[in-house]
Amino acid sequence: MKEITIGNGSVQYIGVDDLDIDLFESQYVVPEGMAYNSYVILDDKVAIMDGVDGRKSAEWEARLYEKLGARTPDYIVVLHTEPDHSGSIARVMSTYPKCRCVCSTAASKFMAQFYPGLSFADRIDVVKEGDTLLLGSHTLQFFAAPMVHWPDVLVAYEKSEKILFSADAFGKFGALSKTEDEDWDCEARRYYINICGKFGPQVQALLKKLSGLEVSTICPLHGPILTENLGHYINLYDTWSSYRPETEGVFIAYASLHGNTAEAARYLEQKLEEKGVKLEIADLARSDLAEDIEGAFRYDRIVLAAPTYEGGLHPLMSDFLHHLRSKGFCNRKVALIENCTWAPMAAKVMKAELEQMKDITLCEQVVSIRSAVTEDTRRELDALAEAIAS
Repeated sequence: MKEITIGNGSVQYIGVDDLDIDLFESQYVVPEGMAYNSYVILDDKVAIMDGVDGRKSAEWEARLYEKLGARTPDYIVVLHTEPDHSGSIARVMSTYPKCRCVCSTAASKFMAQFYPGLSFADRIDVVKEGDTLLLGSHTLQFFAAPMVHWPDVLVAYEKSEKILFSADAFGKFGALSKTEDEDWDCEARRYYINICGKFGPQVQALLKKLSGLEVSTICPLHGPILTENLGHYINLYDTWSSYRPETEGVFIAYASLHGNTAEAARYLEQKLEEKGVKLEIADLARSDLAEDIEGAFRYDRIVLAAPTYEGGLHPLMSDFLHHLRSKGFCNRKVALIENCTWAPMAAKVMKAELEQMKDITLCEQVVSIRSAVTEDTRRELDALAEAIAS
């Protein structure tokens, strides 16, 4: 990984890339790996900003020791105790017996839970909203950010260089060495919706707290350090966390048993494209669920197509709706397509699930396929495409 420069050079990057991981949090596909970001501030006092996953602690320690030289750290600031950030902390605290750990009250409890027999409990300094840590010419000011996305989270603002250490906020999937030239929005969106999507009100509260700060650099715990066009990233976070659609268009999600429901979904896709509608389509059996959740949140309209299955709803569509609800899906227009050979139930079940979500507007027209797509079905889909497009 090439050297990363932050500010005037007093803040050094000591994070590591994980190219071995295939699933982040054992559920999110990360084909480009993952970055565990960590930083060290070299001033009159030395402060390490978070650690990394224990699997990468040896590589992280080597980078830390190189930056420290003959110096020893005075503090390690823990903004978030999830193991992908705290797995290396206990070893550093053992190596440097005079180093103190700065964290929230919740973080102090969580570290004791994750690392039984914690040997440095007497060296933990708990900080709260508004507290500061003076390092010399650098001063860290702390802001509580509970449930962004754990209750222990703090963010820290370095006053002299106007650096925001944002914890998991403004992070994205992907190792830095693999995604250097990659567009930020796509994988940051998938990361945010799936990791923080449920906690929009808490993210909104944090954005309001930070709105009065002049920020020149954002240093997240995952993904690239952000230094340019910061308004773009902040505006996207405001959009995502307020559950507003980001893009005018349609997301079509379908589950199909024998190809007939898929045929209907693809026919609708074709008709909407002919009308110039921006859209994405996902076969729930063959796509990444996290990307499907991202797509549903991105667009202002969504079409759900699924067959009746065992007196209820196709399990893949049922799981998709469960995940939408758990992430706080709301404020969208939704159209339904069902398929059945006897005793249709899919649309009824989908409607019942959607009615448990806030501000969902259901299209009155439901296309109901009887086993195979017919000319009558296509006429109904034509009418549905017209209604969706308008």
